[in-house]
Amino acid sequence: MQFSEKRNITRWFIILASFFIVSIILWNTYSLFQIFKNEERVKMQQWALAQKKMNNEDPNADVELPLQIIQNSTIPIIATENDTIVDHINIDADIISDKVKINDLLKKLKNQNEPIIINISEGQIRKLYYGDSSLLNILKYYPFALFFVIFLFGALVYNFYKSTKMATQNKLWAGMAKETAHQIGTPLSSLIGWLEIMKGENISESIIEEIEKDIKRLQTITDRFSKIGSEPALVNKDLIEETHLSFDYLKSRFSHQVTFEFIAPNEPIYIPLNPELHSWTIENLMKNAIDAMKGKGSLTISIEKFGKQVKINVTDSGKGIPKNQFNKVFEPGFTTKKRGWGLGLSLTKRIVEEYHKGKIRVAQSEIDKGTTIQIIYGKRK
Repeated sequence: MQFSEKRNITRWFIILASFFIVSIILWNTYSLFQIFKNEERVKMQQWALAQKKMNNEDPNADVELPLQIIQNSTIPIIATENDTIVDHINIDADIISDKVKINDLLKKLKNQNEPIIINISEGQIRKLYYGDSSLLNILKYYPFALFFVIFLFGALVYNFYKSTKMATQNKLWAGMAKETAHQIGTPLSSLIGWLEIMKGENISESIIEEIEKDIKRLQTITDRFSKIGSEPALVNKDLIEETHLSFDYLKSRFSHQVTFEFIAPNEPIYIPLNPELHSWTIENLMKNAIDAMKGKGSLTISIEKFGKQVKINVTDSGKGIPKNQFNKVFEPGFTTKKRGWGLGLSLTKRIVEEYHKGKIRVAQSEIDKGTTIQIIYGKRK
């Protein structure tokens, strides 16, 4: 059996054992509640006997014991004869002084427990209606508190399991990315060697330049994948220049049916960036925009300064995004395409927010009119 399988079995065993323990606590609480309820019934019977003894005893007899039994009770009691209230104990003064309130309380007590009958004398019957003591009332809500604890415990276990699973997946993806970078490195080295040979041959300079650009791009991609799972180094770079480099590269490689526009201030904007990861961000956003337009439309990248913030807007004239999906588009696995893994925008969000401490959002979108994705960075000197 593999280590991961053993770990999953252990995890589930702990979860089930925890639920079993909580279930036992609930059952014991219910049993305790029933024991208290039965004990209160016994106390009421003792109270009834004590009251009967006091009513029937000789005035000179010792009534200390029955009197103590009556006084020590904390159970609310209303005594009636022929449906008329003749006595009460442990009832609030504001209820006693109000006939409506005490009658309402009597109805409530009648629904709670069966009355205890006292035959005081021939033809004289007294009924004792009683409710739950303050202790029992507190215990009533204890099971609900435990159910709430179980709910919180279940939510905690679920979140723990989900986060553990996501952490495992992240490690797997990071490992795959680094292995991909390693595998690309071998043929890339060979291509660089062949490029040097081609430079010595009688081959057009323009062809060699284009091949050189693509080899550099492959090197950049390799560098990107090697950085996944590691904390990237940030250096002060001109945001406009770095964005324009990615913009120009993709502009020359997409259909002429797409109209490209780049708008930015004339002066540079320096912020801490990782050039490789930032270019990956811009490329992902541009590719998503072109896919949304099905390769035909207009795509604009604009950079604006607002006080200490700088904003990058990527605007397309594509199919748009429904408002209820504004946040979902950045979730791993979410995609509206027939092909694809739905990782592009989630990876972009991670690069922007975790590595560059920025913010990315859907600024605005209208169905069949277009979408603007906005990146916000805190501008620094």
